[in-house]
This record gives sequence, structure tokens and C-alpha cells, in this order.
Amino acid sequence: MKRDHGGSIRLDRLDLKILAALQTAGRMTNLELAETVSLSATPCLQRVKRMEAAGYIRGYGAQLDIDRLCSNIVVFTEVTLNNHRREDFLRFERGIQDIPHILNCFLVTGGYDYLAQFIARDILDYQNAVESLLDRDLGVEKYFSYVTIKQVKRSPGYPLGMLVPDTNG
Repeated sequence: MKRDHGGSIRLDRLDLKILAALQTAGRMTNLELAETVSLSATPCLQRVKRMEAAGYIRGYGAQLDIDRLCSNIVVFTEVTLNNHRREDFLRFERGIQDIPHILNCFLVTGGYDYLAQFIARDILDYQNAVESLLDRDLGVEKYFSYVTIKQVKRSPGYPLGMLVPDTNG
């Protein structure tokens, strides 16, 4: 693990192995993690602490099986704004931050502006959430909804080996 010119940490192969292990099993002990990545415990813990301090690890949490907890629907919603000035995008992005129904939202290219992932108890709850969003007057011109039938793949984390260039370190 080295610092780059901007002061942030450059990750090496061991760091990526640590991150990959933590994102799939975040409750493992430091000793288990060290054994998984073939490193002794103290340097492993030092690497984890440095990556936490640098912001590469945002936190730890449980992966819940929401379908076992409650009945729900997931809806992907295309959102198009009335205007496309910088302040219009910022107003929309700030305005959705406290809407618990929106799990994720992405600014996209193409025929609409945002793709939002909603979760709701049922279709009526989703419609109420969308109406509440529209009532906030965030500049939404139109939206299209896609109700999911089932989730056919759930990723335990990011494919770091594919995404992060090999640092040979």
C-alpha cells in the first residue's frame, strides 16, 4: 500500500484481496481475514485500518433477506426532468436524499435522466411514494415504472479483480 501523488492510498494486490474478502464476509475476525489473504494478523489489521481511514471501506453491515422479512416490490423508475440546467439536476438529487423508498438512483445517458430503484410494500405504497416525490416539485417532467417480478442475481459485492487494474505490488 503506497501513497499516490494526490495523497490517497494506492492499493496493491493484497489490499484488493482484503477488500474482496471483507465485502463477502464482513464479520470475519482479523485472524480469519489474515489467513484468507495469506498475511500475518498485525499487518493485515494495519492495512484494513489504513483503507478505512482513506475511505475505501465505507462501513460494515448485514445483508438482509428482505423477502423473508416482509412482502415487498422493487420498481425501477425512469425519471425525466423538465429542464436540464445544472441547478435542476442538483435540486432533484438533493430532493430525493431523504426518500426511504428510493434505494438507489443513477444519473444516466440516453432517453431519460435518472434511473431510480424503489422498494415498497405493494403497488399502492409505490404509487404513494411517487406522488410524494412529484409533490416535492423537483422538476420531474415524466416517469416510467418497471415493476420487477423476481431478482435473478444478487451480487455479494463488486468484482474487484475485474475492475481494478493489476498493480503488480
